[in-house]
Amino acid sequence: MTQRDQIYATPLLPLTPGLSPACGSGGENQIPPFCFDERVAAVFPDMIRRSVPGYDLIVQALPWLAARVVQPHSHVYDLGCSLGASIHAVRHGLAHTPGCRLLAVDSAAAMIERAREWLAGFRAETPIELQCADVLDVPIENASLVMLNFTLQFIPQDQRLALLQRIRAGMRPGGVLLLSEKIAIEDEALAQLITELHHDFKRAQGYSELEIAQKRQALENVLIPETLAAHRERLLAAGFAAAEPWLQHTRFVSLLARV
Repeated sequence: MTQRDQIYATPLLPLTPGLSPACGSGGENQIPPFCFDERVAAVFPDMIRRSVPGYDLIVQALPWLAARVVQPHSHVYDLGCSLGASIHAVRHGLAHTPGCRLLAVDSAAAMIERAREWLAGFRAETPIELQCADVLDVPIENASLVMLNFTLQFIPQDQRLALLQRIRAGMRPGGVLLLSEKIAIEDEALAQLITELHHDFKRAQGYSELEIAQKRQALENVLIPETLAAHRERLLAAGFAAAEPWLQHTRFVSLLARV
């Protein structure tokens, strides 16, 4: 059973002065930086559904997308797969698409281990290959669908274009990239309004003011959002022929880019 996310429900102690920040520890007077450790892996399904409006709609649509774009005897990649919900949803859309290889990659060992446990509960003709690896190091080849669901925002900005270029180079004609991201809003007043609407969503999901504030601080300098325009410009620079958003809720946008 999925555990409820209560990681930020109580005040978090700052790091002892003089110690170096690391995953799970903060600097002096700082909330520890967010990372995908065992605590997060244990509550991740609850966390993402209560934190990311529209996430369930993305996952719901993946079988339909897969049925339309995944080509026979091609590869599907889920880069930053977390617990495997997206690649599992894709598998549901491949009943009439033979010979596909499904590869799910995440750099967090805790995520991969929990994904392996969860996916073991399903029987399917097409296996899902789980890899604990940095997505920057994963070879992409023969791909008709690649997914980056809220992954690129955690990649250093100066490495994002190179990653997208490698993905594009490894894709078949007719292939599609699904890119979902939390975006930055250029207009300051609208950015404040849309952020508050997102916080209203989290309040409606049962998160307290303390949880919202501590999670926001934990993500600073870890999740680096960019504008929708910046994402589209980079996708075109990486060699994709076109890129358009197909779903947005507050600051969370999902785009489709075609080869």
